Amino acid sequence: MSVDLKPGERLDDLQCRGMKLIQRPDAFRFGTDSVLLADFAAPRKGDIAVDLGCGTGAVALLMAGHRPGLRAAAVEIQPEIADMARRSVALNGLEDRVRVLEADMREAWRTLGAGAFSLAVCNPPYGRSGAALESQSESVRIARHEGGLTPGEVARSAAILLKTGGRFCVIYPAPRAYEMMRAMDEAGIAPKRVRTVHGVEGRAPKFVLLGGVKGGGEGLHWLEPLVLRNADGSFSGEWHRIYDQNTADGEPAAAPGEARSAAEKREERT
Repeated sequence: MSVDLKPGERLDDLQCRGMKLIQRPDAFRFGTDSVLLADFAAPRKGDIAVDLGCGTGAVALLMAGHRPGLRAAAVEIQPEIADMARRSVALNGLEDRVRVLEADMREAWRTLGAGAFSLAVCNPPYGRSGAALESQSESVRIARHEGGLTPGEVARSAAILLKTGGRFCVIYPAPRAYEMMRAMDEAGIAPKRVRTVHGVEGRAPKFVLLGGVKGGGEGLHWLEPLVLRNADGSFSGEWHRIYDQNTADGEPAAAPGEARSAAEKREERT
């Protein structure tokens, strides 16, 4: 399916079953954290998922690409970003399985229904409001700085949308892991799985992947640390498991932060 890009937009490779994603260089773009979250969430057969604060839709599309038959709702508050996500869904022929809703995640249950989902995922803003220099770009600021969207708001939004026994998966900065775990617990989502994410072997974690269960019991499972690069700088075996080792055309896959647009790749080949 062809796509008409709006001024300033480009088409990026999701590196999953040939899927593409519409993005803007001046807006918040998906990165490695989105890919890690989609892998960690590991949708199951029959899951109905919701991606809270979906941005351009990377996590929802990746989950749908890796789990044929998955149905998902993707919630995004920014109209222009939700529009890009909606067009990316259509571009990849997933309109029958992925629905994009322009809404505040805190109010999404009014449209989507309370207790309607078995899986909720979120790659929330990382920066505590007032604690760091906020981006001059309104789009990037909303995506990166929590403002009024605290860990508690994120966890409560997921809890309302999840059915009892439903799973919530989130990626968050390691230094703030306790905040998110406490927020999950207070919202009735018991933290059950923790996986630390290390940029380089032998260094402290940068992020944590957290998984919880609504109405779940006690018992926290610490998973094997996820190391992205070996000490020599090469990508780790686990990185290669999460990403395809090669793209469809046989070129080594690039991390999303290093991803190039389809147009840029064509220019390099000519």
